[in-house]
Amino acid sequence: MISFELGVDDLADTRFALSPLSEAMLSLRVLQDPGLTALHLPWRRAVLAQLRVRERSGALDVDLLMSLVAQRRTLPDFLTQRPETFAPAFDDELARVRATPPDVVLRDLVAAHAPDPLPEPLRAIAAGGGERGPAVARLRDAVCDLLRQYWDVALAPHWPRMRLLLEADMTYRARQLAKGGARLLFADVHPNLRWHDGVLYVSRVLGEYHAAAAGRGLLLVPSVFAHKPAPPVGSDEPPLLFYPSRGAGTLWTAADGGPPGAAPSDALVALIGPPRARLLALLEEPLPTAELARRLRVTPSAVSQHLRVLHGSGLLNRARDGRSVLYRRSALGDRLLASPER
Repeated sequence: MISFELGVDDLADTRFALSPLSEAMLSLRVLQDPGLTALHLPWRRAVLAQLRVRERSGALDVDLLMSLVAQRRTLPDFLTQRPETFAPAFDDELARVRATPPDVVLRDLVAAHAPDPLPEPLRAIAAGGGERGPAVARLRDAVCDLLRQYWDVALAPHWPRMRLLLEADMTYRARQLAKGGARLLFADVHPNLRWHDGVLYVSRVLGEYHAAAAGRGLLLVPSVFAHKPAPPVGSDEPPLLFYPSRGAGTLWTAADGGPPGAAPSDALVALIGPPRARLLALLEEPLPTAELARRLRVTPSAVSQHLRVLHGSGLLNRARDGRSVLYRRSALGDRLLASPER
């Protein structure tokens, strides 16, 4: 059990961030162990096929890539660093990894794999003697090059959609915090999280400690590939929590057979038409036009036309979030979507 004691100032300083590099590392766990979550099986099948092709051509060292994840599915800390900005670029995070001292790299690799020995692709560096430092530095740089290739193959094509989904989750969580404080914010994140009397408890994790945030706030990082909440392993780090994002399964199901969401009733479809009924059903949570277009597999301009009509009819609310406009069903839209069958 790991717990964070959060004061009023810490809750006021609760922030969100994205981490494409950590997302890449968490996705490697899914490649190794499909049993972690069935949501990503379509993505996993497609990526493994591409990796095999590149491995056969000698363009990608899959053994080294997979050795970064330990048998117990732990990850080296230097590859899952705390995001420094709200939405760092993948290459910026990779540059921080390249600057990691060799002794820290080796320490984190050994700690991630303990109590097991390092796997074969990593084992030679641990026995390097006086040459260990340069050998570890070369390995670190090779890992960075490898992760860049992996990102291009496995995640870069999907990152714009992933980011929209993650930002929609942040908007939802921020609204929960505004409506009901920390209790409502953490209520539906994951069964392993529990908020009680100013303390956030994270169960079923490696390690055990209690840490007071003491004015350092809390950084929340939603993840497509995380299957459960993951705090820092050490108590000396500022409070941080990777957690599973809402709607992660929609990324691949939408590509394979249409968008999820409550099915609108026949009466509603007859009243406002199939496209607008589907939109209304999807907008249980705030979503931007681009994400709606992706889920419906139509153009953003087509979605915009229907959104204007639904908003003008009072069935949707909208709010600006940075450069995006987010839409969500209004109370009137909720009542219209409800039907006697439900």
